[in-house]
Amino acid sequence: MQQTANISIIIPTLNEADNISGAIASTQSGKNIEVIVVDGGSSDDTIKIAQSLGAKVISSPPGRAKQMNAGAAVASGDVLLFLHADTRLPVGFDILICTALQQPGVVAGAFDLQIDHPAFGLRLVELGVKWRSRFFQMPYGDQAIFLTPEIFQKIGNFPELPIMEDFELIRRLNSTGRIVIISTPVVTSARRWLQKGIVKTTLLNQIIVLAYLFGVSPARIRSWYRREKFKHN
Repeated sequence: MQQTANISIIIPTLNEADNISGAIASTQSGKNIEVIVVDGGSSDDTIKIAQSLGAKVISSPPGRAKQMNAGAAVASGDVLLFLHADTRLPVGFDILICTALQQPGVVAGAFDLQIDHPAFGLRLVELGVKWRSRFFQMPYGDQAIFLTPEIFQKIGNFPELPIMEDFELIRRLNSTGRIVIISTPVVTSARRWLQKGIVKTTLLNQIIVLAYLFGVSPARIRSWYRREKFKHN
């Protein structure tokens, strides 16, 4: 992996007009990048904004896993970086990624997480994410997962599940090699923690993981999650 490797940044979107410009802007400190926005049927100005900022925009059936797989299928880079629309990359992310992937035994990586809100409870969430990522090698999708196309194909891409697609991808990667966590954080929106409350969101996330590990179907977990989400919107 060279310091100047081409990086394809894949951003799945669905009505992200308020966030997409910030996500794309955060990619601009990198060199040799392509930005691919995979839209799942937005009814707002997401597509227009992305196109105006020079991103390649493609359409896909909705579903984060389906959208990210569609983006990976058209990507031309030496590295695939999956970026949520409400997450911002740090300056110099491209060099950090290339350096990380050069380490022996590393098959993928992600970043530490910083949540864009001053609430003390979110600092505890950040610490929990750091602990989980490093000790259990389990970063989640909002930490901007990256890997090579070869490794992505080897593990079978994102499993097209209605939820937990990033969790399952990381489980597959863990059986392949080491996942490195870059200490420079990405910055993500606090919106999902603030919608339901920090404690409730954190507990719900843990219940979802445990349910998945105990064999509850992703479709059923998704229905629980959506019911909780809309109850508080």
